[in-house]
Amino acid sequence: MHKKIEPKPLTLHSLIHYSILNFANKPAVSFVGGNPLTYAELGNKIESVSALLFSMGLKKEDKVALLSHNMPNWVVAYFSVVSKGMIIVPILPDFTRDEIENVMVHSEAKVLFVSERLLSRADGLELPYLQAKILIDNLSIISNKKELQAAEKLPKINVKEDDTAAIIYTSGTTGRSKGVVLSHKSLTFTAMQSYTFHPINSSDVFLSLLPLSHTYENTIGMLYPIMYGSSIYYLEKPPTPAALLPALTKIRPTMMLSVPLIMEKLYKNQIQSKFSTSHFKSLIYKTPLFRKIIHHIAGKKLYETFGGRLAFFGIGGAKLDANVERFLKEAHFPYAIGYGLTETAPLLAGAGTHQTKLQSTGFAVQGVDLKINNPDKNGVGEIWAKGPNVMKGYYKNPEATNEVLTVDGWFKTGDYGIFDANKRLYIKGRMKNTIVGASGENIYPEDIESVINNNKFVVESLVIEEDGFLVAKVLLDLESLEKSFEHLKSVIEDKREKHIHWAQHLVKEVNAKLNRVSQIKRVDIIDEPFEKTASQKIKRFLYTKQIKKKDKTSTNKNS
Repeated sequence: MHKKIEPKPLTLHSLIHYSILNFANKPAVSFVGGNPLTYAELGNKIESVSALLFSMGLKKEDKVALLSHNMPNWVVAYFSVVSKGMIIVPILPDFTRDEIENVMVHSEAKVLFVSERLLSRADGLELPYLQAKILIDNLSIISNKKELQAAEKLPKINVKEDDTAAIIYTSGTTGRSKGVVLSHKSLTFTAMQSYTFHPINSSDVFLSLLPLSHTYENTIGMLYPIMYGSSIYYLEKPPTPAALLPALTKIRPTMMLSVPLIMEKLYKNQIQSKFSTSHFKSLIYKTPLFRKIIHHIAGKKLYETFGGRLAFFGIGGAKLDANVERFLKEAHFPYAIGYGLTETAPLLAGAGTHQTKLQSTGFAVQGVDLKINNPDKNGVGEIWAKGPNVMKGYYKNPEATNEVLTVDGWFKTGDYGIFDANKRLYIKGRMKNTIVGASGENIYPEDIESVINNNKFVVESLVIEEDGFLVAKVLLDLESLEKSFEHLKSVIEDKREKHIHWAQHLVKEVNAKLNRVSQIKRVDIIDEPFEKTASQKIKRFLYTKQIKKKDKTSTNKNS
């Protein structure tokens, strides 16, 4: 019988030390097409890279940055830093040169692990604190300002629970990155408590798709499996269907983490599109009994596509579309939902595969207090959290820290939520995104967007306020739309006219499903996909800022 592991003390040093000792001959990390490193081999590599860092003159609490796509050596580099009391600064692979420079300077990182693929992005930056660069692909030094002092023996470093383990810079949906300071305790505690939602053991196999520099994948997709001696496989290429499908067949994972976008695309392309080709098919699909049968059959096929032994498919990072979730439930697909933020390392609430309820993000993590602060008459208010997983603060930014952390330790998430009678949490939306209607009511753009996104021709959408009205910016699957116009033998010849005509029809279709205060005024069709964060959330601030800029220029012209 397997039981929950509780590292003592709650540090990443004791976590990795325990696993190397207890799972020495088990496979730890590997590329999909490679030979896995065992836990013993992983331990040896970690020690030799730590020795390399110490020979560069690094000491406890020095910062080391890590800019790389997922690979086994990512794990080696990470633990070579944190297990010896130094501080890791993971950088998202999609950060721009400016963002990388900002993070490196702000964190005062002395060493940078960088992958060959991203090397050019880190070249020629103004980095006053940087002493050395290490190529993560083969762990060789590519530049070094200091002479190496080979250590006779690695110094014994005492790592404490409250020591800082990582500073994670969020790309955030609101503009400037902030460095989230996470302690050893917060990360180790969250990994440990993941067990209460879905227990794992050393025979579990993880396939890792999301960036390891993102806290969600880092804690639940790396620290958690390593704590229990599971094995983790990484793709050598980006997770496109062409790279992913053979990997699923080869690895046959038992555990995977994902963002909603992956499953939403699958649902649209594989399920929805097949049942909207004719009136008869869509009529059948609208009948609950037939829909459930269809979903059940499709679910079996999907399960086989994922390798046929998946026990847990975790979805987090953004809200899952209600129709997609209904499909997963009726398909008996082993999905699970989680909610959290980088600031909470990240998990605050979750539901295992047996606990999911439509549109809920589940129950509070054991040992974490959640409350709805200042609820309105419907019970909706800001979600506040308190527990060992809450960050120490934002690095070198006491003002921002004081805005979100109360004196008695509550973290203000910035999300509106509500509990049901069973203490299940439901997220209503980001407070910053919430639009206040004419009569003072809260309008949650995410809810309207999920209605719009259910249209088979819509790829993604964003609802914003313009001149007191709700406007939807919509990216279309133009190829499918054009085909449907051909079927309709459209009278209108002009493409642009057709799109305007279709957009007006969409406004009517969407408004028929929305309450009075959430009605949209118009649909604007956009040409380019929206810019997104690592967890595939749209960077809303970029689009609301544009509106404000336009407003300013038009008022300037008028004045």
